[in-house]
Amino acid sequence: MSEDTKRTELATLGAGCYWCVEAVLQQVEGVLALRSGFMGGDVEDPSYEAVCMGVTGHAEVVEVTFDPAVLSYRELLGWFWRLHDPTTLNQQGADVGTQYRSAIFYHSPSQETDARESLRLADASGVFPAPIVTEVSPASTFYEAKAEHQDYYRRNSSQGYCHMVIRPKLEKLGLEY
Repeated sequence: MSEDTKRTELATLGAGCYWCVEAVLQQVEGVLALRSGFMGGDVEDPSYEAVCMGVTGHAEVVEVTFDPAVLSYRELLGWFWRLHDPTTLNQQGADVGTQYRSAIFYHSPSQETDARESLRLADASGVFPAPIVTEVSPASTFYEAKAEHQDYYRRNSSQGYCHMVIRPKLEKLGLEY
């Protein structure tokens, strides 16, 4: 491999339903790969059903592999703030529970610094009608969701949830739907 080989970075973000987060971030230049899953709980290898019941402590998250030469971590966090409401505790729209919490799981000290500064700036911006409640925590074990939850919107765009929740979000952000 040459010295010009792409360097990648990992980010893990929770912003409500991981299907919504994935559908947005799939379209962001510099995002190389996405995996939907769970992080931040206290049960090893949790099932989707257990996470949905709120008994594992996990958040639905998307693990993002990105090229920092194209998309900086701070730019990625800019998308994070726009794609959900970070002021509602444990809720995004009709999705309610700790699994839908707003969370940034950092993978390095520099990501922690950037995440906390990005949160501070977003909170001070006046864009949001209430204080931001986003959790900023160290990354822990990532548990990948089953294949049926990966690339969900692209495979199921006519499904009711996709049509009623994800499509308007993509439209609002000026993305393909």
